[in-house]
Parts: sequence; C-alpha cells; structure tokens
Amino acid sequence: MRVVDFGQYIAAPGAGQNLADLGADVIKVEPPGGDQARGIGPFGQAMVRANNRGKRSLAVDLRDPAGHAVVRDLVASADVVLHNFRHGVSERLRLDADTLRARHPRLVYGFVTGFGTRGPSAYRVGLDIAAQAEFAVMDLTGEADGDPQRVGFTVADVLAAQALTSGVLAALLQRATTGRGDVVETSLMEAVVHAQAATWAEYELAGAAPRRRGNGQALAAPAADLVRTRDGGTLVVSAYTQEKFAALCEAIGRPGLASDPRFATNPDRVAHRPALLDALHDTLGRLDRATAQERLRAAGIVCGAVRRFDEIVDDADLLASGIVADCPDGRGGRTAPTTPFSLGGRRPTRTPPAPRTGEHTARVLAELGRSEDEIRALIDSGAVRAAPRDPAAHDLTEEPA
Repeated sequence: MRVVDFGQYIAAPGAGQNLADLGADVIKVEPPGGDQARGIGPFGQAMVRANNRGKRSLAVDLRDPAGHAVVRDLVASADVVLHNFRHGVSERLRLDADTLRARHPRLVYGFVTGFGTRGPSAYRVGLDIAAQAEFAVMDLTGEADGDPQRVGFTVADVLAAQALTSGVLAALLQRATTGRGDVVETSLMEAVVHAQAATWAEYELAGAAPRRRGNGQALAAPAADLVRTRDGGTLVVSAYTQEKFAALCEAIGRPGLASDPRFATNPDRVAHRPALLDALHDTLGRLDRATAQERLRAAGIVCGAVRRFDEIVDDADLLASGIVADCPDGRGGRTAPTTPFSLGGRRPTRTPPAPRTGEHTARVLAELGRSEDEIRALIDSGAVRAAPRDPAAHDLTEEPA
C-alpha cells in the first residue's frame, strides 16, 4: 500500500503516520525547504518527529514543471493521497481530487481543512487553536470563574488525523468491493464537534449551553472531582452511583456520609458539592497519594493520580501494553508511541524515525524509473532536493512491515 502524503504540521501527517504504523509505504512529499514545522524550533521538530516516523521523504518543488512531473508519476503509483492544503491550493497545484481521480479512479484521496469546503469559512486558514476556540472546546475548559483555556495538546489536529485515518480505511474497504476509490474529507471543525457528541446532546436535553466549570461533572458528584493528599499529590475521584458512593464512604471510614441528607442522592450531592469535597478532603487529605489511591482502588472506586509527564513515560501498564516502541534517531529520541490498538496482540516493537528533508529523494526517483543521469539533472536544476541518508535512521528494508 503506497501513500503519498503532502501534509504539513499535524492533521494530515498524523493520518499518514497511522497508515505507516500499519505497514504502508508512506512517502512524505515536502518542498525543498522542508515541512514548515521543521523551521519553528523544538515545537515544530516535535511535530515532525511524532507524525512522520518511518516515512520516506521526497523533497520537490511543485511549482517547477519537472518537479510536478515527478509528483504526477508518484501519484500514479499510489493507493492513497493525503493533504491539508488550504482550500483552493490543491486546485492551483493541479493536485485536486477531480484532476487526480479522473486519471486514477482507484485512488483514495483524503484531505483536512480548517472549517470545511462548503461554508463561508471555506478559505480561512485553519489551525488547531482556532477550532478549539470557535467550536466550544476552550469555552468548556478551565475554571468556572477563570479564562477559557485550550486543551493541553493539539486536540483538534489529533482528532482530525484520527477522523481522516478512519475515512481512508473505510474508503479502502469500499474499494476492495467496488474497485473504485473515493474522496475522504474532514476538518478540524468537524473533528472537535464530533468528539463533543455527548455535550451536544446535553445542550439539547437541558435547553441551555453547557458552561465551563473546571473539575467535576455538572450533573454528578463526586465525579471527576479533585482531592489533595498529605504529600501534595492530587487524586481525581468518581463515585456517583448510590452503590459506589456507599463504598467510597466505607473506604474512607465515614459510612455515615451515605445517609447524610445532604448526600443521600446524586442530585443532593451535586447541590452540596463543596460540603461533600470538604468531607473527602478531611479524610483523604490525611493520607499520602499512594496510600489513598490504594485504599480507593481496593474498594472498587474509580480514581486516578494526577501525574506529570515524567511520571508516565516508565509506567508499567503503559510499557506492558506495547504501545511504546523503540525509535532511536540519534537526535535525542529513544522511543515513540505507535498504534493505539494491537492486531492479534501485535504492534511494531521498533519504528524508524522521521526522515530528513529529501532523504529518500534519489531512491524514490529511481523507483519511478528515473535514470541516474535524470536524477542528477533534477537535483542540479533545483526541481528536487536530495539529502544524505540519516546515519541514525533505521533501514526500512531490515524488517518486514
């Protein structure tokens, strides 16, 4: 399965990364200067590293006729094309779905925009933070009396990458039946709205817009509520059914709380949440985080320690799952998360790092039938760029996909 990935930053490259982890030959087509993310310091380098593992890089000038001819030949060899060009750019580059699929009807063509291609914002630049802001994610994140806050990672980009991956896989399954490809379209807007389906339903049922409230669920208690422990740790606790709340009261040595009129039912507990949290703090706050968590787990109470990133990278459950694969890149990287699921218990145990810009240009051109003289002429003309192979890179031919 060959995927031609014109994406930059996260949304389309993230989908290409998912397909690469599943064994596809993903060729990252980037301008001679590289994916724009490569030029914005550690923030951008992290994007490149996280979303381009195991891909091959072809650096080509799409505005150069010779470079464009290379890309047309590459697309002719592809099963899937991905991009996150701003709406209208693919048409100007003659890489739009209608043009390519007229020549290659089996092609699956997938793309991401910021706000879709049919509404008044079709031509707007779309970035993760704009989608978070304009489609309620920020409004619902943060303390009730504080400023709206973005989610702590690029959630709109990541959700869009997952949506695009799902659509491409569905189109490939359809092609296996019909013999024809299709066009898969999504946007940052659609991805974040889809992820808030329950919030949408809450709005329709309640007849009022859900409001930012920080921790704690609006209609259940204790639910996603924070409790501080003696050693400065924090636990998040949920036990809002009658059975679980009674078990929680037993676990903390306060069985009488279950019959307290203020806490007798879930609506009562929601109405008296501050008093309820005071009672939980009074008991759990005398314990260290590990002891409090152990006691609650033993009682079957849903709880979690609020941990920093440096506390999760060596987590025993995480490592046992197999999601963390070796990814030595010679530039500070050692490991990387791969597919969030296994197939028959299998996942990649070793994953190649992201390529350098143009690292595989010569090899890809040779696969397209270009002679050594033709490749040299393309490089010398500036139509393509070829970089030396990264000596730290894992050879894709060493192991079967």
